[in-house]
Order: sequence, then C-alpha cells, then structure tokens
Amino acid sequence: MLRKRAARFAQRRVYPEVAAAGVGGVRLMHLSTRGTSRSTALLGGDAHSWSLPVRGYATGTIPDRPPPRKPLFTKLLIANRGEIACRIIRTCRKLGISTIAVYSDADADALHVRLADEAFRLGPAPSAESYLSLERIVEVAKRAGAQAVHPGYGFLSENARFAERLAAEGLVFIGPGVEAIKSMGSKSESKDIMLAAGVPCVPGYHSSEPVPISELERQATKLGYPLLIKAVLGGGGKGMRIVRSVEDFLPALESAQREARKAFGDERVLIERWIERPRHVEVQVFGDSSGNVVSLWERDCSVQRRHQKIIEEAPAPGLSDEVRKDLSDKAVAAAKAVNYLGAGTVEFIFDCDTDEFYFMEMNTRLQVEHPVTEMITGQDLVQWQLEVASGNPLPLRQDEIPRIGHAFEARIYAENPLNDFLPDVGPLLYKSTPQPSESLRLEEGFPQGSNIEVYYDPLISKVVAHGRDRTEALRILRKSLEGYHIAGVSTNVEFLKALAGNKAFLDQELDTGFIAKHRDELFPPISAPAPAVLAQAVLFLLLREQPLHLPATATPWQSLAFRRFSDIYTKHFKFHPDPLLNHGNPSPASEVTVVSSKPGLFDVEVRNPGADPVCFKDVKAHMISSTVISSTLDAQRVQTAVVQQSPPPTVLPSSTVTDRLHIFHQGSKTTLLIPPPNYLLQIAAEALTSGGIRAPMPSLVVDVRVKEGEDVNKGQPVVVLESMKTEIVLRAEVDGKVSMVGCKKGDMVEEGKELITVVATD
Repeated sequence: MLRKRAARFAQRRVYPEVAAAGVGGVRLMHLSTRGTSRSTALLGGDAHSWSLPVRGYATGTIPDRPPPRKPLFTKLLIANRGEIACRIIRTCRKLGISTIAVYSDADADALHVRLADEAFRLGPAPSAESYLSLERIVEVAKRAGAQAVHPGYGFLSENARFAERLAAEGLVFIGPGVEAIKSMGSKSESKDIMLAAGVPCVPGYHSSEPVPISELERQATKLGYPLLIKAVLGGGGKGMRIVRSVEDFLPALESAQREARKAFGDERVLIERWIERPRHVEVQVFGDSSGNVVSLWERDCSVQRRHQKIIEEAPAPGLSDEVRKDLSDKAVAAAKAVNYLGAGTVEFIFDCDTDEFYFMEMNTRLQVEHPVTEMITGQDLVQWQLEVASGNPLPLRQDEIPRIGHAFEARIYAENPLNDFLPDVGPLLYKSTPQPSESLRLEEGFPQGSNIEVYYDPLISKVVAHGRDRTEALRILRKSLEGYHIAGVSTNVEFLKALAGNKAFLDQELDTGFIAKHRDELFPPISAPAPAVLAQAVLFLLLREQPLHLPATATPWQSLAFRRFSDIYTKHFKFHPDPLLNHGNPSPASEVTVVSSKPGLFDVEVRNPGADPVCFKDVKAHMISSTVISSTLDAQRVQTAVVQQSPPPTVLPSSTVTDRLHIFHQGSKTTLLIPPPNYLLQIAAEALTSGGIRAPMPSLVVDVRVKEGEDVNKGQPVVVLESMKTEIVLRAEVDGKVSMVGCKKGDMVEEGKELITVVATD
C-alpha cells in the first residue's frame, strides 16, 4: 500500500527538476486524509500536506528495520499566537501530540485557543504582560504538565534567558542551544564567528561592547556613505536605518537605538557598508544532536517594505549551480561553527552587481517563510524540529533532500500600502479565501470576526503556491490572490496582485529596492470605478431592502417592497471612491440611475466623470446570501461579494464619516463611500491639508518634538508614534508655527486624532 501511494505521488508531483537536483527516484508519501476535522478545514492544510517522516523512504526503498527512534513528546506548550500557533497545532495533531495554547486577554477567543487541547490565560493584551512574560509561560507549562515548549517565531523564540529557564525547570526548548542563540543573536559576535569559519561578511564596524557616539561617527566617516545602521540584537527590520549623508547620521542613529531598546532591550548598534543593489537570499539549515547539519536549499526574500519581507520564493531564481552549492556549503559551515541544533536560517546579502554574497545574520528559529521550503522539499519542518529536539537524528541526509519545482509565499497584512504600508487595526468583518489544493496552501490564524490588535504584528495570513516551475507557481499565486476577499481593515492584497503580475518581477529583476524602483507601476493612478462594479453596488443596496424569500401568501405590498404608487420605480445613487485609497484626496463622484418595472429586473445607467454613460439593460439580479449578489450584466452572469462597513476608519473628520461599500468583483476589490455631500468632502479636503497632523492608526506617543508657538519647517519631525511594533515619524507638511499640541509622551491616541496643528507662515 505504501509503495502504491509513493508511486502515485511520483506520477503527480515529482518533476524534471528532481533529476537536476541529484535526487532522482525520490518517492514521497501522502499523509492520510481520514479523520480530517472541521478545524483542519479551517487551517486549510492537513489534507494537502506532504511529508517524508521516516529516514530511508527518500532513497526509494523501505528499510526492513528502520533505526530505533526516541519517542516524541506527548504534550507541548506553544508560546505564541496567530497562524504560527495554528501551524504547530496541525503538525502536533498529525503526530498525536497534545497541545497547550496560551493567550492574552485580546486573544481569549482566538483560533489557536479554540484548536488547542488546552488553553491558559497569560495576562493583559500588551505583549510585555503576556506573550513576553517568561515567568508566566514557565508557570503555565509546569502546571499543565508540558514536556516541551515551542516558541514559534517572534516573542521569546530567540531569547536565550527563556531557553535557560526552561532547561532549569526540566522543560525542552524547541530550538537551538543557549550558546548558539547568544552567539547568533549578537550581530557583532556572529560576524566574528563567521569570519573565523570562512564565511564572508559585509565590510563594516561592530563591537560587542557599547560604543560612544563619537566613535560611531568616526567609523561611519571612515567606512563612507551610504551605510546601514543595524541593531546588534534582534531582527525583522527593527533598529535598522539606511543613511546616505553625514547630516542624516545622528538622527538615524538616535531613532535606530530607541527602536532597538524598545524591541530588544539593548540599544547597541553596528554599521556596515550599504550595497546599492542587494538581493536577500537565505538558506534553511537543520542540525541534530550528533553534530549533523544539512541545508534544505535557499529562498529569495528580496522584495521588502520597511526592511520586512512580504513575498518569498524557493529556490532563489537565477543562481548558477555553483553559487547555489557555495551558499549551502557556507550556511552549513556557519551552523556547524556554533554546534547548531534544530531549524535555523542563515541570511546572506547577494550583490547583484558582483554576484558576491556576504553573511548578514542567522535567525535561530523557524522562519515565517518556512512553508516555501516545505513545498519544494516535501518535508514538515515542524516535525523535523520535534524529532531533533527529542534526540532523534535528522530525517534525511544531505544527498536525500529533494528540490521539486518552485514555490511562492505571499504574506497578507493588515496595512495600507498607499499610506507607506502603515499597519491597520480593527475587525475582520468579512473574509473569504481560495480553496486549498495540492498546489495551494493557506496558513490562517484569524478567521472572519477576529480582531487585528494594535499590540501585535499585523500579519493576517499567508498563501503558499507551488508549481512545476517559477512561471506556473506565480500563475497559481496570482489566481489565489484573486480569491482573497477581506473587509474591515485595509490589506495589501491588491498590492500583492500588482506585484505578482509586474513584468520586472516576472523577469526575475529582484533586489531589496524593488518596490521603490517600480513604485509607479505598483501604485498606478486611482481610476474611476468600473461600471459593472457600480452596477453591482446599487443592485446590492436595492435587493437588500427586499425580503430574500417571500411567503406563498405574499401581498402586492410585500412583493413591491421598494416600489411606490406607480408602475416604474426609479432611484438615483452617488458614490465617491474611498479617499483613503487616494492619499486623503476626495475624487469626483460617480452617479448611477436604476429603473425597475418588475421585481428582480432592472435597467442600470452608470455615469463616471468624463466618460460616456454605460447602460445595462434587462439585468436580472438576486441575492445568493447576505453578502453575495448574482446578476446578468450584458448577458454574462456574474457573482459579486459586497460588504457594507459602518462606521469606517475615522481618518477623516467625524462630520464626514459615511458607510463604505467593499465590492469584490471578478478578482478585484473596489471601496466606495455612500454617499457624503460635496460640502462635507470639501471640509475633509481642507482639514487634511490645513497643517493638522493626525494619528494614522491607534498608536502610542513615543516622543513629541515641538511645543506650542514654535516655528517649524516642512518635513521637520514633530511626533514619533509606535504601533504594531513599528515606529512612525510624523512630519510637518508646511512651513509655519505650531498652534496646538494635542498629545504628550506616553499617550495612547486613537486613529484620526489631531496631534499637532501647524499654521502656515503664509
């Protein structure tokens, strides 16, 4: 039976690239889908996960006597939240391991809490009082009878003190040894270790001791500009600043140190040469307790915003076999230099101009983007973590690890790409996702009805696509993104669609400056809503007024729910595109007229500014559900999801707040206001350009840089905010005088609150 399963898998999923990778004859085993539960369907993965769980299967033969294995843990605490906690639960469920979830007050009804076998409260919503509370997590683990703790990524995943404390309590930390965490957690010490191991590093200056500002200035001048300031501890883009001139060095240094101090409790930084056209290429490594280390190929994570990844792929495109092997060899050498145990990622900067690569840092944990590696290797990396943490050898040798096809991961964030990718918060009023399959995997942590909180990272979910080659994988990714419908918070889904269809991205022209370089293509001018979208919007509003199911004894008054005392019903609508999608600038209104002589049959005329009217005749329409409308437009039957959001985010003054309609039509999302009077839109426009500086999201005020009566210049920093682990500097938009300061350091301010008012000089 097992051999038949392997043969079927080989026919469907093993591609020609396998032979090129030197692993011909690989056979993979499909996990049984029997007993798939409702929660499994929510996670979107078990029935489509692939694994090589037993050493020896990859050689094409099944050993009569597999080597003895130590038993895995029976009970595991997951010290994390969101999609990664759900991801770990999925593997534990497959292996028969009981799971313990922990949660803050904000996550009391979260998906990971519902999926785990047990769940314990940690404390209030702020992460410092819950998910970063080392003592509380240890206390829960002991009380619940856990044998091991999986930290996921973020929070305590790279905290050496946490690993030490768990060991002292007799609990296994699912991660590397304490010394490896300490050595690789310090960017300065890690560079010394890498240089000694023969791994090339970026030229720069670092020290394990605090360095005076004057010395950092001197070293920066010696190194030359542009350069990069980087926090010695941590990652995720925190405490990183690019500096292009000596005048910008001190402000950037101060900001980087402050952010590093808050994120990692350590303000030490290093400086290094800034490579103008870098790619971010990283290698997945794994080590066991016997000193064996393997590479599971590399990933490209070059397309980033705010130094954080948004789309990743494996393997990295455009690398020669020699470079690919050299990267893997150097990554394995880096891991062996610190006796590495478990999952780790060695990150390199790849210079596009010279084809040279340099060690950047090592992440001593499972990465957010690990699913793309799982898709091209057929391995379950969480299972690998549990195996080696239990004392078992690596499931595969280096020459047994396949490289099958190509995979992409797109991260779906609650953020507004048009507003410099600033995070957003609020409820997921509506969420619809594509259907998982063998080639499409979803990593979900927040179903419809969840709340995206200001206290945590704004990652909502991840979509992972796999194909026989890069072109096919990218096509599957684009199609899947068309099936992602989210309303309630701003998301980057539309931006990801533009990115996945960008010609330069298709042509593999990758570097970390990709978004800035192709900004005009990725953020095209906002155009008037499509006539079909406007038609569906008004039909939704009209049909929602009618009863979905009339009783058999319906009277004429019931059947003509929105009709008056005439045979013809006519109604006029006016819509404005969402100013939030146009940098706060109101756009001309679109007008729609609907005429109906029979229930369910309509004539619709759409008039967009500067365009000829578009008419849809004899449109048949009905509601499929409370959010989905079906209609015939130009003899084509279409289904459209429409979600009404009320109240919307309060970025505009309260007098201009209106409901929003989110229309998901044929793979695209359009957001409309319904419908503010023109004079109120003018008030909004004046308020947004009068020098009033407002909070772009719920935030903590970190610093107020000005006082009432003070003169300021355009572009001068006036307030520093922090939200969702991101520091935001608000600047004066005009030359003028500060007439009002509406906040102070330490305040929690709501979205849209006016913090500073600047009266223009002229």
